[in-house]
Amino acid sequence: MIITTSTKRSINWVNTLFFVIVHTGAIFAFFPQFFSWKAVGIGLLFYWITGGLGVTLGFHRLVTHRSFHSPKWLEYLLVLFGTISCQGGPIEWIGTHRIHHLYSDQEKDPHDSNQGFWWSHMGWLIYNRHDLSELPKFTKDISEDLVYQFLEKNMIQLQVLLGIGLLFWGGWSFVFWGVFARIVWVWHCTWLVNSATHKFGYTSHESSDKSTNCWWVAILVFGEGWHNNHHAYQYSARHGLEWWEVDLTWMTIQFLELLGLAKNIKLAKKYD
Repeated sequence: MIITTSTKRSINWVNTLFFVIVHTGAIFAFFPQFFSWKAVGIGLLFYWITGGLGVTLGFHRLVTHRSFHSPKWLEYLLVLFGTISCQGGPIEWIGTHRIHHLYSDQEKDPHDSNQGFWWSHMGWLIYNRHDLSELPKFTKDISEDLVYQFLEKNMIQLQVLLGIGLLFWGGWSFVFWGVFARIVWVWHCTWLVNSATHKFGYTSHESSDKSTNCWWVAILVFGEGWHNNHHAYQYSARHGLEWWEVDLTWMTIQFLELLGLAKNIKLAKKYD
């Protein structure tokens, strides 16, 4: 039976107020006095840095699934970029995603798609969330790392420092586009992997859940939309397994390999 989240769960007011503030700031980006194409360009640049290099490449493929190895300095840099996406600290993000894979579309899945599109997209963050008591056993490889601990505790402070830097660089237009509008855009693009790719698209492999391959999500999140492929081969650094399944993050990993910065790359056996 589907649980009605509005009656069974209480609202997480800290998250909710934070979401309201950031979404409101994003609206200001479209006011004429704050709009400029340079500022839009800054927003797009940080969309790629935080959403593409940070969340998709760093948080997800490198650390969560260890689908390839990189020098520690590069890992830390990518995880820093992911932290600036403002989706939570890296320890919680990575642990939560590992829990999702273990219990995908089951009751213990933090964003179980059986609860509906809204719940899997954003509702699970607005209402008091899943029990995080299991998190430590899913993050033993990173939880004692001092760099990860620093990033976990200082997500907001790092965002403020970025905002101050952008303010001095290009004024408030850079702040509204490079921080607020960019954060909202990256949030919803990332959340579409939890919602849209468990509802829209096609399935190529048996994965024992509702994961799908959705081409338009793959475009928005640098290849993460080939979600059914990923759930079938969680260890694979390549998510777009067919020639038409464009995977920009996989191309980035190939480029890093050419530079000697990506090694021990894991691939789905039938595609390696």
